[in-house]
Amino acid sequence: MTEARSTFLRSMRTVAWAFLGLRKRSGHDEDLSHIRPSHLIAAGLIGGAVFVLLLIGAVRLATA
Repeated sequence: MTEARSTFLRSMRTVAWAFLGLRKRSGHDEDLSHIRPSHLIAAGLIGGAVFVLLLIGAVRLATA
């Protein structure tokens, strides 16, 4: 169970770096060899939802 959890956390870290666009090719290749595609898809959906919620919060703060 801890291995699945660690690969999901690694997937979340990979998605966070992808959103920032700052990543070495070697680090990216290493991460992709250790994570599951299903974890990567779930992490991407969670990361996208958090990004959208942060944008909505920023707009509400700016217009309040």
